[in-house]
Amino acid sequence: MSNALRTEITSTIVEALAGGNLLPWRKPWSVDPNAPGLHTSLSSGSAYKGINQLLLMCSAMKNDFRSKWWGTFNQIKQQGGRVLKGAKSTVVVLYRPVERTKIDETGSEVDDSFFMMRSFRVFNADQTTLGKFHVSEAVSDGVPFERYEHADEVIDAIGADLRHGGSEAFYHIKGDYIQLPHRSRFESPEAYYETSLHEHMHHSESRLDWDCEKEGYAKGELRAEIGACLLMAELGLPVAQNLDNHASYLQHWLRQLREDPNFIFFVSAQSNKAVDYLLSFSKQPAETEEPAIA
Repeated sequence: MSNALRTEITSTIVEALAGGNLLPWRKPWSVDPNAPGLHTSLSSGSAYKGINQLLLMCSAMKNDFRSKWWGTFNQIKQQGGRVLKGAKSTVVVLYRPVERTKIDETGSEVDDSFFMMRSFRVFNADQTTLGKFHVSEAVSDGVPFERYEHADEVIDAIGADLRHGGSEAFYHIKGDYIQLPHRSRFESPEAYYETSLHEHMHHSESRLDWDCEKEGYAKGELRAEIGACLLMAELGLPVAQNLDNHASYLQHWLRQLREDPNFIFFVSAQSNKAVDYLLSFSKQPAETEEPAIA
């Protein structure tokens, strides 16, 4: 991918962070099947990964898109729809393997492959005539309790040393435990689960061999924040809107993003890896992994 495209993508996220108090990946809750969860490909039915998930969340918030479905011009046409006149696309990127042959150190010809990054332009279902992928106007109140049970099952399966009490939330590196206030101390169940998942992201860091001291505070917190929000979406839980605990991070993130266009790519890839790691504990043996969509 060219430096120009990488800078363009980074600028999109910087603009979203700098444009207001809400983080771009925090979305209102809806129980419509076309709205909750992660942004998803029309062609495969699988969620976008890494940097693409953030880009689509930014675009959805900026343009008030309500549908989770996205597709290219041709994919939308294949679904029997068309893109509305004047609609502007959103850029996503995809790594594809390229096969080749090369000469090794012995002079022999061997097969080799490498990944090449390509960019694509996609449209949200709201920008198309595909009504079956739009969000219904009828919005149900509340969240079914089984959603919370599912979140508890996932957290229990991870098996972290989770302790409750006091007035602070943190992951204790040396003691290898997560400390949270009692559930009743939180403003909402959503705030509790989001905080818990944020600290579980920190719990995963040493297990994925990441040197948090060397990486610095901003990178670790942004990774945990992105991962917690992706986990909330994956579990079908609404994301809390209270950003008081995260407001101080914004300037750290913005400075890093402006100074290094590679920063958000690296952090989002790490967040995705940690999310997959945390979810792996609750996957059934019979489950098969869906192909990753860039």
